[in-house]
Amino acid sequence: QVQLVESGGGSVQAGGSMVLACEASGHGFTRYLMAWFRQPPGKQREGVAAIGGDGSTSYADSVKGRFTISQDNAKNTLYLQMNSLKPEDTAMYYCAASSLWYMTPRQALGPMTRRDHFGAWGQGTQVTVAS
Repeated sequence: QVQLVESGGGSVQAGGSMVLACEASGHGFTRYLMAWFRQPPGKQREGVAAIGGDGSTSYADSVKGRFTISQDNAKNTLYLQMNSLKPEDTAMYYCAASSLWYMTPRQALGPMTRRDHFGAWGQGTQVTVAS
């Protein structure tokens, strides 16, 4: 059982920056890929960024060049550095972990990915960007 706990959300002005963290704990789950998803108010969940065990990454077009995903394996922590934030980035942000060894970061963010492709999800952290 793996537990994921997000932190770092809050409110920020447009153009500002924020870092989200996701700490993993527990055993019995091999994490091959980690990802950040978000769900804006009244909209469906969407993939934001993903990172594979080899360090390869993928980003949604809407955040490319502004967001950076990284992980510190020694601390079992996933990060999402968010710069140049826009009001449309306002959402609940979730981290997720997958044990599917064959899934690439690009596939993780694709339309065919289902919630159950990820065996562990965090509780979410709210990010609000004011205009």
